[in-house]
Amino acid sequence: MKTNTHTPSTQSKKTVLVIGANGKTGRRVVQRLRDANYPVKAASRSSETTFDWSDQSTWAPALQGTQAAYVTYYPDLAFPGAADKIEAFAKIAVSLNVKRLVLLSGRGEEGARDAEIRLEQSGAEWTILRCAFFNQNFSEALSEAIKHGVFSMPVKNAAEPFLDADDIAEIAFEALTKDRHIGQLYELTGPKLLSLEQVAQELSDAIGREVKFQAISQSDYATELNQHGFPIEEANAIAELFVEVLDGRNAYVTNGVQRALGRKPRDFAEYARQAAATGIWNLETALS
Repeated sequence: MKTNTHTPSTQSKKTVLVIGANGKTGRRVVQRLRDANYPVKAASRSSETTFDWSDQSTWAPALQGTQAAYVTYYPDLAFPGAADKIEAFAKIAVSLNVKRLVLLSGRGEEGARDAEIRLEQSGAEWTILRCAFFNQNFSEALSEAIKHGVFSMPVKNAAEPFLDADDIAEIAFEALTKDRHIGQLYELTGPKLLSLEQVAQELSDAIGREVKFQAISQSDYATELNQHGFPIEEANAIAELFVEVLDGRNAYVTNGVQRALGRKPRDFAEYARQAAATGIWNLETALS
């Protein structure tokens, strides 16, 4: 008697498209899916599966053969035209029978809310993850600045419930693979509000040397982003977005992680200790 070389569990698992597979949450979602033996199409502008939000001809080929998609938009859902693209993408996805769509969104962004509504009206099985500022921005985007003891942002007295990317990825994995999250909008935050001065203190405690926060102007922040490789128009738009969403409108915590996962979100101090232990902020690394 011939035996089947594929296990029933693997055969029955849907193929998932992950857009932005090299990003902070995307690569974590890819890893969780692969660890659970789900077939994955990891897509980005530079991946084998090519996906580019500015080139609609890449969308259908990336979606082909998948049954669900994790949708992250670059550069940000708050940018002009993003909602139109999300609507067009969802229409193509549903037409190709890719009905499970999990959207990464942002808190306090008018443009992002428009994109969310378009997704909700698309006919897809949708889940929306509306997220606070990521912990991992400090160990990825801002890691070099923190190595040298000072990080800058164009805000002054903002408090934010910083959220861990691993919590987001775990919820995205659950939403992509389990039916109970269909039709859910999860507003996701960490467990407490922190000012950027408090973030600097948490980083100092974790690293074992002083880290300071410095408030700078919107234009100076845009210049910094441009110097780090962002096109100037994009840098200006990101700086403007940061000033907008870190104006106090999001200075409250939610129970979104608890609702989605049945547990509390990861605390910033725990994240900082674990990140410091990897050596990501070691000064000798910066000077070598």
